[in-house]
Amino acid sequence: MHRTVRLILAGVAGYIAGSVVNMALVQLSGIVIPPPAGADTTSVEGLRASLHLFEPRHFLFPFLAHSLGTLAGAALATLLAPLRSPGPAWAVGILFLAGGIATAFMLPAPAWFIALDLLLAYLPAAWLGHRLLARKA
Repeated sequence: MHRTVRLILAGVAGYIAGSVVNMALVQLSGIVIPPPAGADTTSVEGLRASLHLFEPRHFLFPFLAHSLGTLAGAALATLLAPLRSPGPAWAVGILFLAGGIATAFMLPAPAWFIALDLLLAYLPAAWLGHRLLARKA
């Protein structure tokens, strides 16, 4: 298979796997740390309307979902990339970062969380995911 096609497929597989990890942690978050009383987390509109009720502890799992989803996706992309090239891992990180930026505009999360999330959850996790698997080449 052509190298470029393999690189693209590694990035796509990493993005899909990272999305699965992300969503699994988001689903688990409501069980581990229940949302505040009266908060509707079933829709974007409900979440937007009730986000002011959330305490800092409620932002732990979203941060973990974003960082661990990116980490897992970048690691898989590195594992599948020819010569363990970093390109697919960075592509996964950039795609997740773009989603994080879009979410920051859609949901009125606290500024501290948005800053923490955008600065520490995506690109550092992509770098780490790549580094963890690149050394095993």
